Amino acid sequence: MGILAGKKILVTGVLTDASIAFHIARLAQEEGATVILSSYGRVMSLTTRIAGRLPQPAPVIELDVTNDADLAALESRVREHVDGLDGVVHSIGFAPEAALGGNFLNTEWADVATAMQVSAYSFKSLAMATRPLFTGGASIVGLDFDATVAWPKYDWMGVAKAALESTSRYLARDLGAENIRVNLVAAGPIKTMAAKSIPGFSDFEEVWNSRSPLTWDVTDPVPAAQAVVALLSDWFPKTTGEIIHVDGGVHAMG
Repeated sequence: MGILAGKKILVTGVLTDASIAFHIARLAQEEGATVILSSYGRVMSLTTRIAGRLPQPAPVIELDVTNDADLAALESRVREHVDGLDGVVHSIGFAPEAALGGNFLNTEWADVATAMQVSAYSFKSLAMATRPLFTGGASIVGLDFDATVAWPKYDWMGVAKAALESTSRYLARDLGAENIRVNLVAAGPIKTMAAKSIPGFSDFEEVWNSRSPLTWDVTDPVPAAQAVVALLSDWFPKTTGEIIHVDGGVHAMG
């Protein structure tokens, strides 16, 4: 019996088998969960192909978190496969090129708004869209990157992550009465498809281990995935509004 035995989990953001989301889905299945994946648009076929590498088949449903029609249809799309959900994983983030790379002072609002909607507001959108599927409580877990400092070239994505962290606290406050836990896992740098779009990502690779008390491997998404699976389980029944750092300890160093 795994720690997610009998649970039904929706995982967003699976694009490649190097992604944290893929390993969350894999570990969740190995721990006994029924997993549903979501994807959108042209990457639907990519997600469907990668889903074939999971230990068990997993349906892929369409969800663009910026599309109101998709959000409204999410409940019925999930119910085509399961009768409800016990957990949701938010692994979604995007900032236009103009919002990254040292262009902070010159970024136009339209690009900032896109980063904020996709990377932060979507956490609330996803929580509300899945809320009718929860019975007796649930765990919502989002993937984060520490937003307490200004990172080189991360720019408005860093601002969006700060908004994500604040959004998680307000969701924890307002959904707690329904026994819905809301937490984030702040992972260190992982060499994923999303990371490749961040200018200067190699700088993180070079300095992270020099600051990390624990050896950090940018090619290993499993530790972060394990933390998410733990938060999805019943082993954290009274933890909400929390940010669990899986970064080798860098966040705690001066």
